[in-house]
Amino acid sequence: MSYGEAYGADRSLYGKLRRKTARMINRRPLTQAPGRPLLSFSFDDAPLSAATAGAAILEARGLRGTFYVSAGLAGQDAPMGVCAGPEDYRRLAQAGHEIACHTYSHLDCGRATGPAAQADVDRNASALSAWGASDLESFAYPYGDVAPGPKAALSGRFSTLRGLHHGIIEKGADLNQTPAVGIEGPDGPAAARRWLARAKARDAWLILYTHDVADAPSPWGCTPDVFAAIIDEAIAGGFEIGTVGQVARQLGL
Repeated sequence: MSYGEAYGADRSLYGKLRRKTARMINRRPLTQAPGRPLLSFSFDDAPLSAATAGAAILEARGLRGTFYVSAGLAGQDAPMGVCAGPEDYRRLAQAGHEIACHTYSHLDCGRATGPAAQADVDRNASALSAWGASDLESFAYPYGDVAPGPKAALSGRFSTLRGLHHGIIEKGADLNQTPAVGIEGPDGPAAARRWLARAKARDAWLILYTHDVADAPSPWGCTPDVFAAIIDEAIAGGFEIGTVGQVARQLGL
């Protein structure tokens, strides 16, 4: 499957069993409760609009985000707009944003072997290092899916391995398959606010993500106004906001 094609999860019995098995094994539970409401903003695939408009909105508030980058997509047209390029990632890194790993080729880790995932991650790390982003701390599975092999192969390499299933990160959460909530589509803002309320009530960590940040966003993105409003609501709500890597270090990961 090429990146430009619409993704479809494997709905077969095998696919369902594989996903269930992956969630149950190679777990790395968070051993301590965060103890306060924590929040990270992240961008998947790093479209150019995220690297410019999204980053600017965070920077205007003294904040930084996590950009999950697949180096093989740099400069390419994608369903959510053209992807950022090496010079954009270099600027983001210099400005203090976190450049994180999303495999080199936007590999479907739900259909890949462990060695294939490891090799693609190695290739991505090499490319991103050349662009000014070394010592990658955080990882997100493309499409949010993973099979047991890649999960085992990448376990322990990053402080967090992020999925796309909704949830908050609290004591016992699997750091090898952490939840996240998307600010995307017509229901995205409402979903983000529901999970913000839950994270605040439980003194937990929430990772929000989007793709593009544009006036006419793709189905996987949001508008600048929506993005800014959610940030401001989180600040007013008393959240401590940091990149995924920063929060992970604060929690001793």
